[in-house]
Amino acid sequence: MNIKQAKEEIKHTVQAYLAKDASGEYLIPAVRQRPLLLMGPPGIGKTQIMEQVARECGIGLVSYTITHHTRQSAVGLPFIEERSFMGKTYSVTEYTMSEIIASVYSKMEETGLTEGVLFIDEINCVSETLAPTMLQFLQCKTFGNQKMPPGWIIAAAGNPPEYNKSVREFDMVTLDRVRVIPVEADYKVWREYAKSRGIHGALLSYLDLRSKNFYRIEADVDGVQYVTARGWEDFSHLLYRYEAMGFAVSRETVYEFLHHPDVAGDVAAYLDLYRKYQDDYGILEILSGKVKPAVYARIDQAAFDERLSVVNLITDALMKFFYEASFEKHVTDAYFAFLKAYRQGREDSIRQEPLQVVQTQTPLQDYLHRLMELEKSFGQKEAKGLLDKAENAKNKRLLTLLRKGQPRAGETSATAAFAQAKDGFLQQQRRLESAEAAAASALESAFDFMEKAFLQGEEMLIFVTELTTQREAASFLAEYPCERYLLYNRQLLLGSRKNEILSELG
Repeated sequence: MNIKQAKEEIKHTVQAYLAKDASGEYLIPAVRQRPLLLMGPPGIGKTQIMEQVARECGIGLVSYTITHHTRQSAVGLPFIEERSFMGKTYSVTEYTMSEIIASVYSKMEETGLTEGVLFIDEINCVSETLAPTMLQFLQCKTFGNQKMPPGWIIAAAGNPPEYNKSVREFDMVTLDRVRVIPVEADYKVWREYAKSRGIHGALLSYLDLRSKNFYRIEADVDGVQYVTARGWEDFSHLLYRYEAMGFAVSRETVYEFLHHPDVAGDVAAYLDLYRKYQDDYGILEILSGKVKPAVYARIDQAAFDERLSVVNLITDALMKFFYEASFEKHVTDAYFAFLKAYRQGREDSIRQEPLQVVQTQTPLQDYLHRLMELEKSFGQKEAKGLLDKAENAKNKRLLTLLRKGQPRAGETSATAAFAQAKDGFLQQQRRLESAEAAAASALESAFDFMEKAFLQGEEMLIFVTELTTQREAASFLAEYPCERYLLYNRQLLLGSRKNEILSELG
């Protein structure tokens, strides 16, 4: 199965394993909760999906790469304990707590999460001395005499032997006690993940044209040449930094991440072209409705690779507008919810009596108390690993605005204090309106260009498909319908023509 299907299967399994009855007992007892064993090529994203599952299920995650462990660190050090049996004293070997089991308890103490996943990577590459211990762990859920705490699920990952000479084969007895989930590389599925993670648009544009280069492992006289999903993502981070710092990206630089000489050379050449297209076509000018006449003449004579690259450049630039609007909307909605609760709280804290008003806190004290509680809540979620990078950024922006917009000290009127706090919200609301207007304008300009340059060709289908499948774009269009998007969506994304063209694009 592909990585997306594997994630859904793991998520469903976690939910099933952690389901409880009315008395709080797990419906599937621990002895029947088979460990999950993901088997697939290296760099495909097995660790990433475990992080996503843990975050989405609201549980803890302890991740270990087992290859550097010894039997002692995994099981614990032996020591002699004296015990009495039937009136006689015997020396019995016990073990200190396993480092791995101890890390689970540490995670529970740090985060307050009592349920989670212990993820062991490269489990079939353990040393010969540790192999029996790992097999016992999968079968009995114990390291030495230390059991996994209740509510913690075991998951592991390994590479098939064709990818790693150090792989140890599992016997039937072990395999009969785990759930083996085979995972395969699939560019179309990975592309969804890549879009959500902000993988550089140039790399996705290249892979749209050369999807066969997404994942390649080949052996020749010079050794193993390989390209993995991990390589594309890691290279994307470096590419962003190099661009920001004005550094050139050479073929050698690309090869450090994509270890296939042909692919590395092809990507380096494409990056040069991509930057040239960006400059020559003036993407930001297109989105501002200021297209040079020469641009249409050039696109009319361009090959499909160049035309598709331009569409991807436009889409990538548009997504930044949509993301900005989505970001501001999230902050604005959260700001509104905070102020609504604050106003309601002030109204509830004041009790009218015949001759007096009893007020427990000043408006500023109440506001700061609520702000402190919100900041504490965000901090706890971040510490538990329940927030991704984008959510953290939105929360930090919200807290900054709330601190800046607090009522003045000494203000005793609840109405006046709320009016002061509301001023900051109104400014944020204007930022949202500006971001949404900019996104709507850029979208209309993009359609102006697409209609004149491509009419209803394959490029328009690709453009509309991107708008349909990207989360920020779909969210924006749901709230601010675009007539031309709806028109082309009906014409291009329904019926057999969509399937035919997507099949041709591969």
